[in-house]
Amino acid sequence: MPINITMPALSPTMEEGNLAKWLVKEGDQVAPGDVIAEIETDKATMEVEAVDEGTVAKIVVPEGTEGVKVNALIAVLAGEGEDAADAAKAAGNGKDKAEAAPEPKSDAKAEPKAEKSDAAPSKPAADAGGAKEAEAKAAIPDDVKAGPAPSRNGERVFASPLARRIAQNEGLDLAAIKGSGPHGRIVKADVEAAAADGGARKPAEAKAAPAAAPAAKPMSDDAVLKLFEDGSYELVPHDNMRKTIARRLVEAKSTIPHFYLTIDCDIDALLALRKQLNDAAPKVKTDKGEEPAYKLSVNDMVIKAMALALKAVPEANVSWTDANMVKHNHADVGVAVSIPGGLITPIVRHAEQKTLSTISNEMKDMAARARTRKLKPEEYQGGTTAVSNLGMFGIKDFSAVINPPHATILAVGAGEKRAVVKDGAVAVATIMSATLSTDHRAVDGALGAELLAAFKGFVENPMSMLV
Repeated sequence: MPINITMPALSPTMEEGNLAKWLVKEGDQVAPGDVIAEIETDKATMEVEAVDEGTVAKIVVPEGTEGVKVNALIAVLAGEGEDAADAAKAAGNGKDKAEAAPEPKSDAKAEPKAEKSDAAPSKPAADAGGAKEAEAKAAIPDDVKAGPAPSRNGERVFASPLARRIAQNEGLDLAAIKGSGPHGRIVKADVEAAAADGGARKPAEAKAAPAAAPAAKPMSDDAVLKLFEDGSYELVPHDNMRKTIARRLVEAKSTIPHFYLTIDCDIDALLALRKQLNDAAPKVKTDKGEEPAYKLSVNDMVIKAMALALKAVPEANVSWTDANMVKHNHADVGVAVSIPGGLITPIVRHAEQKTLSTISNEMKDMAARARTRKLKPEEYQGGTTAVSNLGMFGIKDFSAVINPPHATILAVGAGEKRAVVKDGAVAVATIMSATLSTDHRAVDGALGAELLAAFKGFVENPMSMLV
């Protein structure tokens, strides 16, 4: 019996993926555990292993295909002793076939069959003309449909739908406007002229108040392209990552009440400790020769400080659900990493328990694999908070968007020399601004301030992170 291979769900939120590459071809023998294909999700490129043993009878979805739905048929295996040609002919029988190859829609509309009824005889064919007329009327947009016909001395006033709409918006009385169209019909130019000279206003009525604005909608592709009619652009289709980022950002900003808190930290002591620890790093042999076992960055120390702050203020280490407040036992810190086409947040698990050198080496490894989309789903899904650092780009401060299910995210700016007051005198210090975005349903202002104060304490007294 043929064995159907379907598009796997490589993460809980995956709905579709791109079949990047086949590592087998028709006629190849495969065994359980053999890697047969590479699938691109919105965040990573992952290998797919065979579950059954057999011969590849047919590859249904060619490599390079984008937007393959989860559970759609992608290939067929012939079982032991089964003819591959017969298996290929029977490819996709049942549910998988329906999902992989939906029936194309015909441009021609199917004519509905007339249902015979003894109680209700069929209407004459002449009614078809009336139906077409009704369809034509229904096709007129709501905003240009004619309202109740105005009258002048008991006689109906004829006006175009557009003229009526403009007159309504301007608060003009159509009965007081003389039409210049055929048979005295009022047209757009007549209404605009009446509005310009201030005549034809309805008695005791100012300009009609505009109707409540409908919910804002994004501009259509055609509307955007009309703004650039000179053609000096190129169209770049959105990939799965960009679509997912856009959807999640809209969801986060629409459903999470963001609240922002900013604090300045003196990082001179942290920079001095970082240099001291890097200078003391032992040497290890690598392919490139002897290199330090670790090289700490400011971001590594920020991750550790944030994790310890959440441990010190456990009420802020939470996630919001409609039914419960989820209190986390560990600080799993996601770190925003920029990659071509978007960003991803690999997670340092149990960061409050790890040494600075371990955090540093983990981040270097995950960041490198993130840029080649080789992270596993468990390495970037979940987490209890996140850190986004744009200091290396010279950004002084900014506010980040919360990444559900987190209730907080820390936006870190560049350390810069600033004039500060110490012991009543002006001095120069290296100051780093950090802005905490909180989900106000889960972390109130005072609680967020307490968390930031704890973070500042660890940053300005960095030796406490080594205890």
